[in-house]
Amino acid sequence: MSYTVQVVIMPLKELLDPQGKAVMGGLENLGLRSVSDVRVGKNITLQVDAASGEEAKSIGEEAAKKLLANAVMEYFEVTVL
Repeated sequence: MSYTVQVVIMPLKELLDPQGKAVMGGLENLGLRSVSDVRVGKNITLQVDAASGEEAKSIGEEAAKKLLANAVMEYFEVTVL
């Protein structure tokens, strides 16, 4: 069966996010001062052939650990849609 697996990768909360800071500055320049913080990450969607949703999630987690996310600087969440 084919599953859609979503992998959301974000910078660790303890680390600075230069892209987020740049977006924050742009929003302030546009007068959108009610935004208090911006974090920029990645959203990756995988089409996975697996026997079950749990297996599809496991494949997504393995892909994130081995290739998609940098464990030193990022964390990830995997969801089967």
